[in-house]
Amino acid sequence: MAIKAVDLRKIYKVGGVEVRALDGVSLDIDDGEYVTVVGSSGSGKSTLMNILGCLDTPTSGSCFLCGEDTSALSDKQLSDIRSRKIGFIFQSFNLIAGLTALENVELPLAYRRIPKQQREERAREALESVRLSDRALHRPAELSGGQQQRVAIARAIAASPEIILADEPCGNLDSASGEEILGILSELNRAGKTIVMITHNEKTAGQAQRLIRISDGKIV
Repeated sequence: MAIKAVDLRKIYKVGGVEVRALDGVSLDIDDGEYVTVVGSSGSGKSTLMNILGCLDTPTSGSCFLCGEDTSALSDKQLSDIRSRKIGFIFQSFNLIAGLTALENVELPLAYRRIPKQQREERAREALESVRLSDRALHRPAELSGGQQQRVAIARAIAASPEIILADEPCGNLDSASGEEILGILSELNRAGKTIVMITHNEKTAGQAQRLIRISDGKIV
């Protein structure tokens, strides 16, 4: 099983008021599934993604990633499992302006201390898979929004993670570019990747095999 969450709760204190961002969420996501988590702003979907993606820890409950309990891991251990198991795609692309597309894709591989030649080969293969090999030496400002998101997808898959977490991947794109990104995600899923996409857009959510709706920190 790719992901298993058991009674996840995340509680914040805001101005002395207790906010339950997650309130007893349990879910299973099988290897190779394409799942969308949909909910309005403030529903808890981003908090859920942060915990599933080992970017945050729950107040209580357990989260298992590829069979490993991540709930009580140290920051260093969470960082390690993120780099090995998960590829992230964000709404804002998060590309570094001064680097080329190729260098942006290489960056996570450099953090893992993969040798230069090997990481460049992987980065070029990833750009080829999203049909951007002809833009490898272009910087983000020289690319359209859709092309920048495709670079971000290439960066997410270059290290061959088992799970792709996509947070509003079409949120900053026009409809045509958004459809292209959804098509690439479907291709990755058919190739065996587990895809978990977070969105508030009902049309985007409908692309997945299964939809999980969240409201007020609970799965409804």
